[in-house]
Amino acid sequence: MGNNVVTKLQDLNLVDKFLFDEVMEDTESYEALISILLENEIHLLTKPETEKELRVSPQLRQVRLDVVSMDRSKKVYYTEMQKTNTGNLRKRSRLYQAQLDVSLLEPGTTNFNLLNNSCFILIAPFDIFGKGLYRYTFEGTCRECPELRINDGAIRVFINTEGTNGEDFSQEFLDLMKYITESTDVVSQSSDSTRLKLLHKNVKKIKASEKMGVKYMQKWEELAYAREEGKAEGKAEGREEGREEGRAEGEKIYLIKSVCKKLTKGKTVEAIAEELEEDIVVIAEICQVAEEFAPDYDFFRIYEKYVKFISNK
Repeated sequence: MGNNVVTKLQDLNLVDKFLFDEVMEDTESYEALISILLENEIHLLTKPETEKELRVSPQLRQVRLDVVSMDRSKKVYYTEMQKTNTGNLRKRSRLYQAQLDVSLLEPGTTNFNLLNNSCFILIAPFDIFGKGLYRYTFEGTCRECPELRINDGAIRVFINTEGTNGEDFSQEFLDLMKYITESTDVVSQSSDSTRLKLLHKNVKKIKASEKMGVKYMQKWEELAYAREEGKAEGKAEGREEGREEGRAEGEKIYLIKSVCKKLTKGKTVEAIAEELEEDIVVIAEICQVAEEFAPDYDFFRIYEKYVKFISNK
């Protein structure tokens, strides 16, 4: 594997997508999480589905939701853990809302009042809106009449674990904010929350599971091997100038290769940045350079031109 260093399963936190998805497959764990986040007692009717794919048609873009479930009132909760700021999360939440809504009604349904109420929750260790709040809740309001709400049953909630308005929240909520990025025995033991301790019990169970260890390594190795392939291709072209430069170059070539593969499938810049969890500005620059080489996409020529493009900025 060269010098790629894998984070051990035991060192992952809830903010890491692999651990988050595995923990949230447990109904009690997902109930505990959203109950704390929304500061409301939630009782789920259905077992959570993780990595759920939604697509209106084969020709249109699909979305993949981290966790989806429904409570006893048929309200749908769908939750995303987002470790990287891709710069497009506001509009991404809009797309997810639209795709979910379409999936909730049977074809030909004309009674739109049958549409389930829904709550989209995005959790991130950064502040998307820059106001210092732990939680931002959005419901449709009227510009001309601010006290008037559209009441269409859709809510979008953005959680910022680095908020500063702690006085507005319960200690349980604040403990969870810390636990998301530090999922350790110390943080769990310092909290009086039985729901947080339940979460930690499941986290420990997954980290101790040999089966989960194998599953995690398989996912990591798929990406690591692909990166090694990119580095090898970079070296074969005689571009390595020292060990560190060679590694950085190989990784950049692999990123370009990944972007180009998605461009051939008609993906947008925003979709590519989201799926690769990369900065949208970087992806946009690569796409701009790669456009000249469509549809065949010579990765190494794109890399050469990209380097010149960046150096001339």
